[in-house]
Amino acid sequence: MTTEFFNTLSDAGFAWGFVSGAESPSCRYVLDQRLGLVDPPLIAMGDAPDKPNPQGLLRLTALLLDRHQAPDLGPLAPPVAYLGDTVTDVVTLQRARQEVPEQRWRALAVAPPHLHTAEAQVARGGYEQQLLGAGAEGILATTAAVIEAMEAWLGEIDQDWTSF
Repeated sequence: MTTEFFNTLSDAGFAWGFVSGAESPSCRYVLDQRLGLVDPPLIAMGDAPDKPNPQGLLRLTALLLDRHQAPDLGPLAPPVAYLGDTVTDVVTLQRARQEVPEQRWRALAVAPPHLHTAEAQVARGGYEQQLLGAGAEGILATTAAVIEAMEAWLGEIDQDWTSF
């Protein structure tokens, strides 16, 4: 991921943020120093119960909706996708769906970087099957594919959505 990737997300009209099980200082270092992001929306360890409890995702989503003056979570809110690289991330989205069933949710997943080598191809396939088994509705080849996946989903649900 690069600063340009996040600029592209924003330019495409997508609000974005992070829910991480890492401590805030570690997250901020990676996001601010390594990726060059300026105060990105973040719910880190200690800001909410650990995943798969959905409270971190729900808090981040509420923050993004508020920042963009969008309706609160529910049938009038924009669709929400959560892209993660663990089964726990997928389960977190499934639990958010149980808490706010009237919200349009999408669980997207991508295998972690160490499984993106030629030697790990078989392991990656097995891991992606685990993600699907946990409820992922889409497996992406790369994180960068999220824009195309979101645009396809919005087309499927015929969403007359307003960009953030």
